[in-house]
Amino acid sequence: MKHFKKSTGVVFLSAAVAFGLIGASGHPLASPSVSAAAVKDDQAQAKAQALQTLNSFYKPALKGQFPGAMAGLTVGVSTRQDVQKQIGEPELPGKDSDAFDVYHAEMGHPGYAVSYKLNKIRELRYFGTNVERQTNIGGITLKMLVHNWGRPDATKTIKNGKLVQKKVVYKRGDYVLSFIFNNDTDLDHINLTAK
Repeated sequence: MKHFKKSTGVVFLSAAVAFGLIGASGHPLASPSVSAAAVKDDQAQAKAQALQTLNSFYKPALKGQFPGAMAGLTVGVSTRQDVQKQIGEPELPGKDSDAFDVYHAEMGHPGYAVSYKLNKIRELRYFGTNVERQTNIGGITLKMLVHNWGRPDATKTIKNGKLVQKKVVYKRGDYVLSFIFNNDTDLDHINLTAK
């Protein structure tokens, strides 16, 4: 019977360690509330980074530009050659005059699409990153946008195939910055065009 009690205690201790209830030293691990606090802190940091991403578009849009890798390239001024010199050849070049050159998002680098008219940038699109998307445009909600930028200049519903999206428009000087939402919490991409 003593052997049974001893082996039962060893099995219980091994199970407690395996399930994370106590550490290998036999001391209890941090309570679940600490883990919940860590998750809340991570969510707050992701939200703060998403807000920082949102606000990074505000001033450059006044000059017809995007922040980041596209900085300095201007709608209506910069050419296809300027874009390719700065960010390289597109992974999917546009096939006709209305098509977009597409630059896919890669580890730590956002995705873009660029269309041209008479070899000058007509429209820039920003798709954000795929990895840790919640810290980028995936964390930007309609509520966050309106709370920080105020009432939009226009909103409208657009159809993209079977997808119905909401276009939220802010005029920035001679340019128009449009946020294309799949729903109020899912920002698909950001567009920049001339008025």
